[in-house]
Amino acid sequence: MIKKSINLALQGGGSHGAFTWGVLDYFMEDGRISVEGITGTSAGAMNAAVLAQGYMDNGADGAREALEQFWRQVAYMGMMNPVKRSPLSILTGKWDVDDSPAYLMLDLFSRVASPYDTNPLDINPLRDLVESTIDFEKVRACSKLKLFVAATNVHTGKIKVFNREELTADMILASACLPSYFQAVEINGIPYWDGGYVGNPPLYPLFRTTKSQDIMIVQINPIERNETPTSAIEIQNRINEISFNSSLLRELRAIDFVTRQLQENNLDKERYSKVFLHRVEATEQINPLSASSKINSEWVFLTHLRDIGRESAKAFLDQHYEGLGQQSTLDLRREFL
Repeated sequence: MIKKSINLALQGGGSHGAFTWGVLDYFMEDGRISVEGITGTSAGAMNAAVLAQGYMDNGADGAREALEQFWRQVAYMGMMNPVKRSPLSILTGKWDVDDSPAYLMLDLFSRVASPYDTNPLDINPLRDLVESTIDFEKVRACSKLKLFVAATNVHTGKIKVFNREELTADMILASACLPSYFQAVEINGIPYWDGGYVGNPPLYPLFRTTKSQDIMIVQINPIERNETPTSAIEIQNRINEISFNSSLLRELRAIDFVTRQLQENNLDKERYSKVFLHRVEATEQINPLSASSKINSEWVFLTHLRDIGRESAKAFLDQHYEGLGQQSTLDLRREFL
């Protein structure tokens, strides 16, 4: 069996990042591919850093173990979270927390008050999670992986990409900083918000820094929805989905343009190279989930998403493994353009 090298682009999405955990877990177990570079935002950045740390400890097996420990800690810390599913949601098998009084109050406060007003001490439970589960010295030392984490510069509105060699807990927290809930994370005097606004995730850091031409997007944010949102919460959630996918769509359009120009011999092939794009997703299982389920950190939900991720990764490799390194398995013009 020939092990094929790929790059990974990991989206953010709160607890839905457990789907990405499942994808990574299967890839590490399967052994048919090796990962050269990873770009990630928010939960995607956390998964990437945890994988790098585990890889330093014991290769692919260490990465799998570290990811499971991380998500177990997410579930443990979530036990103290007042935002929980109602008994009715549990009884009916719904994963969202839409009818949780604590969630409704949190949502209300986020619309009428700033986190600088409601959380003046800047208490961030994500900091405890990140600092207690990720050894950044090991992450920075993991030379076998190129790692890029995206955040949004609040002052300029531009993307900031942090490299593995400089990565700190603050950079991961910046990548996951939703401004409605958390104060901006300052790094060297510059405030940063969630990277999803400008790159969820960015693809361009992988173009010149890795040898592999293959980029696999692990997608957990719906691009298309057939239903029209009507409630205030649904409308706001759809606005967030559209804005968090807009930068990715722009990059995909640019890649499609360059690919067509290369095919027509309109570009210098010494300066531009083909990019083979792939995607692992689970539209039928993920799209029906309410946005509020991204706050649900119950272990049973996280492992449910993990299992969906593993199944999706297996299905992709079984169907498309031979195409890796040869062609794109994601039809950009049909899917996005």
